[in-house]
Amino acid sequence: MNTPKRYLVPNDYMADPAVHVFNDRLYIYPSHDWESGIPENDNGDHFNMKDYHVYSTDDVMHGEIVDHGVVLEVKDIPWAGRQLWDCDVTFKDGKYYMYFPLKDKNDIFRIGVAISDKPEGPFVPQPDPIRGSYSIDPAIFNEGDQYYMYFGGLWGGQLQRYLDNKALECSTFPADDQPAIPSRVVRLSKDMLQFAEEPRAVVVLDQAGNPLSAGDNEHRFFEASWMHKYQDKYYFSYSTGDTHNLCYAIGDNPYGPFTYQGIILTPVVGWTTHHAIAEYKGKWYLFHHDCVPSSGKTWLRSLKVCELQYDDNGKIITINGLDE
Repeated sequence: MNTPKRYLVPNDYMADPAVHVFNDRLYIYPSHDWESGIPENDNGDHFNMKDYHVYSTDDVMHGEIVDHGVVLEVKDIPWAGRQLWDCDVTFKDGKYYMYFPLKDKNDIFRIGVAISDKPEGPFVPQPDPIRGSYSIDPAIFNEGDQYYMYFGGLWGGQLQRYLDNKALECSTFPADDQPAIPSRVVRLSKDMLQFAEEPRAVVVLDQAGNPLSAGDNEHRFFEASWMHKYQDKYYFSYSTGDTHNLCYAIGDNPYGPFTYQGIILTPVVGWTTHHAIAEYKGKWYLFHHDCVPSSGKTWLRSLKVCELQYDDNGKIITINGLDE
């Protein structure tokens, strides 16, 4: 499907959007790309991300996008090493909680928490990362008083360094005919500052009920977990990374398993994409990024949005990533 798209922050490089509606206003929480001068590599060392901005609007496709400024910086985080990759924010009991991945002083990704009284921040970081946390791409989904974090990413996201939530001596990738490395899901503690349980695998099945294989690069999980609910079904969506698709699978509860359904967004200009899906004022939107404004520089990405539509059976209608 060809659908109109809008660049949201044309004067800066923002990527990896998390999007939520708070107080009847839509808030966007992206990562912030800077030029690093480091050669591009599979570990992502060329991504020089050192702070977060928050944006908001009351009209997604045509209204003003308000920049609320810098709300958290690496230098303010006590345990920081480098690289503030994508974050997410949720609300509970009068407080807004930002969850962010950051490499510690040993260059290992952990997930931290920062707190604010307002959705636009600023956010004050906790002194230590979440115990037992690892990898990248935290995405928060809440239902009632239960809050779940989905997380994980391969290659530079370090997920291949873990098995059953334990660090491995060496990175391990399964054979092509073995089940793919899965995303993780974990319920958060009541105070929102820790895991309430051991993280679980997010299993994505094919139509025959078999886990997607590691060699199924067009469909298997790579990074960028997101969860939303539509017509009482749970939609787990993600990026395939090196094959550049945004895909989704549907399940009956937040833990899954989820059955693969199709592609949300075909490849864009740039190495990969990362997204959020949100409903606002009766319409559904897909937020993502591409590298068109930076002439294809994969480490300098720009935020985009377009309308997302479902068919009569609840299937997401595929969007053409290259259509402007």
